[in-house]
Amino acid sequence: MVGQSVLRECLQTAAVQAVTVVGRTSTNLTHPKLTEHIHADLWDFSTLETALAAFDACFYCLGVSSGGMSEEKYTRLTYDMTLACANTLARLNPQMVFIYVSGAGTDSTETSSTMWARVKGKTENAILALPFRAAYMFRPAAIQPMHGIVSKTTSYRVLYAVTKPLLPLLRWLVPNMIVTSDKLARVMLHVASHGADKRVLESADINAMQH
Repeated sequence: MVGQSVLRECLQTAAVQAVTVVGRTSTNLTHPKLTEHIHADLWDFSTLETALAAFDACFYCLGVSSGGMSEEKYTRLTYDMTLACANTLARLNPQMVFIYVSGAGTDSTETSSTMWARVKGKTENAILALPFRAAYMFRPAAIQPMHGIVSKTTSYRVLYAVTKPLLPLLRWLVPNMIVTSDKLARVMLHVASHGADKRVLESADINAMQH
């Protein structure tokens, strides 16, 4: 869902000259600025190095729900997969900015009793230790999808469908906990270009930025 939003923003923004998407399935979009690489093994980017080296920023938006998943499998899909990409890009182009979509509740100390928070924290810390020009961790809480964008995760789609009538009330009660998908995408793009005062941005930080 976040990836769709960031892609939409990048394609609409004149300042972005070229976009390359790497994923297991096609976006089914055609645009003069867009190049797609359908890539089955997201733990090995060796065959894509030439295509990925010259970019100014990476928006890493892959993520899975931890529901019903062992820590070993969740770590492979969250930590191992992310670091396969991040390590490759840091080696190819340390001047790149790397933006990682994490989540509210992530534990930077890596000691939480909540498995996913601990693994996400480990992933964030590993990215921040890499020699990128800059790296930023985005931790949105609830995301309100806009422009017909939908999550690929079934449980999230059900959750959004159930809570949609309540969103105006929730935005009034807990305004800092909800960010729209297009606002999130605009802020990610702005931070990639201009930086931010913090390396970890929570929902309140995202909403506070005027972009």
